[in-house]
Amino acid sequence: MTTIAPASAVPTTSTTGTTANSTGTLDFTQNFNTFLTLLTTQLQNQDPLSPMDTNQFTQQLVSFSEVEQQIDTNNYLQQLIQLQTAGQTMAATPMIGQTIEYNGASAPLQNSQASFVYTLPSAAAQATLVVTDANGQVVYSAPGETSVGQHSFVWNGQTTSGQQMPDGGAYTLQVLAGDASANQITATVQSIGTVSGVSVDNGSPTFDLDGISVPMSALVTVVSSPSKSAAN
Repeated sequence: MTTIAPASAVPTTSTTGTTANSTGTLDFTQNFNTFLTLLTTQLQNQDPLSPMDTNQFTQQLVSFSEVEQQIDTNNYLQQLIQLQTAGQTMAATPMIGQTIEYNGASAPLQNSQASFVYTLPSAAAQATLVVTDANGQVVYSAPGETSVGQHSFVWNGQTTSGQQMPDGGAYTLQVLAGDASANQITATVQSIGTVSGVSVDNGSPTFDLDGISVPMSALVTVVSSPSKSAAN
């Protein structure tokens, strides 16, 4: 394992969820205004010699009140959701600068290193570690560990041909493993990176790792700084 230095990143905040809720509230309010217009028009144009039935008028007033209360309830719920999201984001702020392990095969290249942990559910006859860039292009491949269990892999940011890739961007680890009968073995992959910021994405607090967004639900553990090593 290796020490990953904190990287600077500008957190981004997605307002998709808020926009959708605002649109829904606007539609509801427009319907409410339409209902009010129809009701007042009906009152203004009723026949004085044959006024509206009292029971019918009462039912419409009740409906009017229910619609108004529903709009208020939706507004209050939206405010509560925004407050809860803000509270979760503030609570996660101390995580900035911490190194975390999370579910996901993509890790940032920080300080010329990207760290992964992969687990083989059974022993493999052969295993190949393949690193791809953000465009899906293979930049590195090498034999991997084949024993059952968990293995650490730290990529030093160099391609198979020895070219050093610049820091930044997401690199994904694929583990191609098979047993003696050529049956595929599916490995699970976690990644390690340093949190550079906290943002909100679709209403959910998210860790920012040098351009990679990691939902807080994907957090596995906060890890101690690993010792410096590199895979060639």
